[in-house]
Amino acid sequence: MEVCDPVSAPDADGTPRRVTRRFPLFTRDTARPEGGGRAAPGDAPAPARQWPVLAVLGTVGLGLLVTAFDAFRLGLLLVGVALLGGAVLRWLLPRVGMLAVRSRFTDIVTYGVLGAVIVLLALMVQPKPWLEIPFLDDALHFTVRG
Repeated sequence: MEVCDPVSAPDADGTPRRVTRRFPLFTRDTARPEGGGRAAPGDAPAPARQWPVLAVLGTVGLGLLVTAFDAFRLGLLLVGVALLGGAVLRWLLPRVGMLAVRSRFTDIVTYGVLGAVIVLLALMVQPKPWLEIPFLDDALHFTVRG
């Protein structure tokens, strides 16, 4: 039998079968993200199996608590450092449990960019910023000037 339909292709036996590029109506299974397995053996208690995500969430929670007690800059620095730590954990460890959301590259870029932006904004917050970037100040004055 010859394959003559543009959307059909031969299977392993060489017989033609219809192949579509459309996504299925119902998803039957999803692939686990690379490195999404347990971070510790299965017989370990649940918190030990998910220690990377608990470390990141614990540090973020501590940062939010510090922010609530009126240490805004220090609290946000903790949140940003937690996300940067999540990016480092995702890069270095083969299995990070629930810290793995998508592919390793996507997770590292997402955690890293968000963490770096939060840290930079925390360093630049007014009054008395710890970091001053002149071209950003000029851009702000240019947009506000009317």
